[in-house]
Amino acid sequence: MGLGFKRGDRIGIWSTNNIEWLLLQMATARVGIILVNINPAYRINELEYALKCSEVNCLFTIPHFRSSHYSGMLQELLPQLNADSKVLESKAFAQLQRVVLYDPQEPMHTETPAAGFTSWQEVIHTAATITPEELDGATAQLDCDDVINIQYTSGTTGFPKAVMLTHHNILNNAWFSAQAMHFSEKDRLVVPVPFYHCFGMVLANLLCFSVGACVVIASEHFDAGKVLQAVEEQKCTAIHGVPTMFIAALEHPDFRHYDLSSLRTGIMAGAPCPPELMKRVINDLHCREILIGYGETEASPLTHLTTRDDSFERRIHTVGHNLPHQEVKIVSSQSGQTLALGEVGEICFRGYHIMRGYYGQPENTRKAIDEAGWLHSGDLGTMDADGYVKITGRLKEMIIRGGENIYPREIEDCLFTHPKIAAVAVFGVPDEFYGEEVACWIELHRGETATAGEIIDFCKDNMARFKIPKYIRFVETFPMTVTGKVQKFKMREEMEQHPGK
Repeated sequence: MGLGFKRGDRIGIWSTNNIEWLLLQMATARVGIILVNINPAYRINELEYALKCSEVNCLFTIPHFRSSHYSGMLQELLPQLNADSKVLESKAFAQLQRVVLYDPQEPMHTETPAAGFTSWQEVIHTAATITPEELDGATAQLDCDDVINIQYTSGTTGFPKAVMLTHHNILNNAWFSAQAMHFSEKDRLVVPVPFYHCFGMVLANLLCFSVGACVVIASEHFDAGKVLQAVEEQKCTAIHGVPTMFIAALEHPDFRHYDLSSLRTGIMAGAPCPPELMKRVINDLHCREILIGYGETEASPLTHLTTRDDSFERRIHTVGHNLPHQEVKIVSSQSGQTLALGEVGEICFRGYHIMRGYYGQPENTRKAIDEAGWLHSGDLGTMDADGYVKITGRLKEMIIRGGENIYPREIEDCLFTHPKIAAVAVFGVPDEFYGEEVACWIELHRGETATAGEIIDFCKDNMARFKIPKYIRFVETFPMTVTGKVQKFKMREEMEQHPGK
């Protein structure tokens, strides 16, 4: 407010996880400013798109992290930062007025590489010009349906879309998730997932704040060793993560040396969670109440969650049932008609949690949310008589081989039971005869070796022949997003570029 920003303005945050990120999240919400989450892995062209797409008025960022030199990229994008004025004037970025630089490694945040950057301390000092009455007056004008956050979808093809979320969307989603976890002020959650993502900002930060629990930031960016160390030192009772993060923790060479007995619960989400991995998390990581979550950024993000009281079978083979005050249905991807229980179709959501839309993109909003208010997920799944949903795959990832519909998730879950396999990704590649063939990339447990023939023999004993992968590649790592989601489109491109597969 001291800098002149007000309700409805947009402040971007381009940073790894730190305390300042949390402070900015709370400060913007208090006065009705829209926080725009920007992926810290973005490079110049992606940052330029994000700033323009959301018409950001002010950007907060850190100097650098690893190979990303944020201040340098900004100076290249905005030469005006080398001038003396703190208030920017740029024809290319007409809405952008300031760039605030802070360094989480330097408590006083006093260093700036160029005169045009505003320092953290300068921002803090402007607070003296705002009276408590003015602050309370600004808060009193807010409405629960105001858009308060913009998050970008992953965007596996083309540029990502800017999802608009309200107070009502994300606060309720955090609260009901906390209740499902039986969370209280006695809990301590270690957060390996990035704050810029819904998983971190809503299901970690807001979830903890809603019940007074403790947020433990193990590291700026995911580091399995530091997460395990934080659990032991801080006696954490909960841990969140996508499946690849749990795999990295379980496969860490020093895993057995850490005391993880304080763990009780957490949420595994963001990607399909193999049943065998769930068993390891429950038994080896001591997370006896670990829950499987499912949803998407456009749904604030959780739509489904298992409970600690569910049967073991349901906890490892389903994503649970919808959270309170939410609707879900399964429809035919061809006709759009609601399907009978047990049939595979596209999962759709409706309720308080559905986004306001994509910022500045009404046509894309209409494609995602139909006239009756249903958000179409693009995911395939089934629902049983009790409302429990099982995910079978992505609509776009379904493999059609010689007229047979093949769901990668089914093959992945089967392969994950192989004692040598640590992680697996299954996807389709073009084939002149069948239309598509099944391919898979496999990451083995540390110290293990295997052959393609060995894997195929295992498949022959456990699945129909038309589902058996034709192409098998052993790799050390998978291409992933910053949030730990496997990028199958990159694997597919790699396989297509090398005909020998």
